[in-house]
Amino acid sequence: MSEKQYILGMDIGTTSVKVCVYDPVTTEIVAKQNKDTAANIPSDQGIEGNKQDVPKIVSAVHYCVSRLPRDVLRHVTKIGVCGQMHGVVLWKSGAWEKIEKDGVVVRFEGIRENMSALYTWQDVRCKPEFLDSLPKPDSHLKCYSGYGCATLLWMLKHKPEKLKNFSYAGTVQDFIVAMLCDLETPITSDQNAASWGYFNTEKNEWNVDILKSVDFPVDLLPKVVKSGDFVGQLKESWSGIPEGTPVGAAMGDLQCSILATLESEYDAVLNISTSAQLAIVVKNISDLGCSTVEHLPYFHNTYLVVAASLNGGNVLATFVKMLQQWMLEFGFPIPQSKVWEKLIALGMQAPEASTMKISPHLLGERHLPTAKAAVENIDLSNIQLGLVFRSICDSLIENLHDMMPKELCRNAKIKRIVGNGSGLSRNPVLQRAVEHYYSLPLEFTKGGDAAKGAAIAVL
Repeated sequence: MSEKQYILGMDIGTTSVKVCVYDPVTTEIVAKQNKDTAANIPSDQGIEGNKQDVPKIVSAVHYCVSRLPRDVLRHVTKIGVCGQMHGVVLWKSGAWEKIEKDGVVVRFEGIRENMSALYTWQDVRCKPEFLDSLPKPDSHLKCYSGYGCATLLWMLKHKPEKLKNFSYAGTVQDFIVAMLCDLETPITSDQNAASWGYFNTEKNEWNVDILKSVDFPVDLLPKVVKSGDFVGQLKESWSGIPEGTPVGAAMGDLQCSILATLESEYDAVLNISTSAQLAIVVKNISDLGCSTVEHLPYFHNTYLVVAASLNGGNVLATFVKMLQQWMLEFGFPIPQSKVWEKLIALGMQAPEASTMKISPHLLGERHLPTAKAAVENIDLSNIQLGLVFRSICDSLIENLHDMMPKELCRNAKIKRIVGNGSGLSRNPVLQRAVEHYYSLPLEFTKGGDAAKGAAIAVL
């Protein structure tokens, strides 16, 4: 009987780390673990900054892998990694150490003194005036606040001494790959590189000359390979995974979640978790007459056409926390799960039409950075809680529809929308809104998470 050969998939997400062991023969998940990172830390930019503690993320990775069955891990023959895009972490030599026991790495630890925090995709320190002052990228993709190159250019202007402390930069998932393979210099995928801005996907190279023209420290930039390529291997056995196991370049969590979900070229994938994205796969970059969608590198030289909204499950979660806080101020603490349960029940009972109009731009949008949330047409007929919740859910899908209209899906011959992400799968009020705005069936497949997609990508 032949030896089993599994793939370890990892997703270094915005709020949690997820890992799974994938069997490419049966296409089933053999084992999985996840852990909230609780990594957010205060920023010196106040609410405009968004930082995470990288050693806490490393610790969550160790926690997940160490809790997978050893007899399963010894059959792992490849490792695929993906994670939250756009963000940047800086480091220098000695940014991690391996804790070994009997010649086996039992865990990795990040060394805070030798690295910066992770400046995430949610960071909004780069104001429109600052972004307008930057040189135009040689790319079909724009550069927004929260993108790696924009954050580094902001530091170059406001904190140049900080940049001089470090030798390397990458996304947090690039850092994890460098740590696992003990890489001297980081290597990233075209998916992560494109998410930083100032990267030409057709030439597969950074805009080095443009960045040098403004004294950007280009030596910090990671080397770029195609998504799915291997960049190194485990130097020692790790929690039972054999020494020498090849590790793929870190990829984008969006691309990997879509790879795990997509079943047909006639599917669109809607992911609603922290934020929200609607995506379809196309063969080339083309003008779709729609400035609010982007072409992101996918796999095998194809592109994802994506409407990527900053407002998704985070808006609904904020509404839930607000209600909890109000009740607490009246002296009635209510568990979050109860609030969700009641809101969904009331939202499902609410009548179809409401005159209330909500703009859900609580976090702005990349194409509308100064937009704010707003409510119009409040009257005595629409202030019931169920109606308000339903109006918020409707507004989130309407916002996505404004970014990627159903006509664009129709032109791409899309037959259905495949749902993904806990923000959508647990919320039938949102699901009803999707079918209403897009006039397409919404279905949930067994596909799903980005960790599984990362495993499939390195097959």
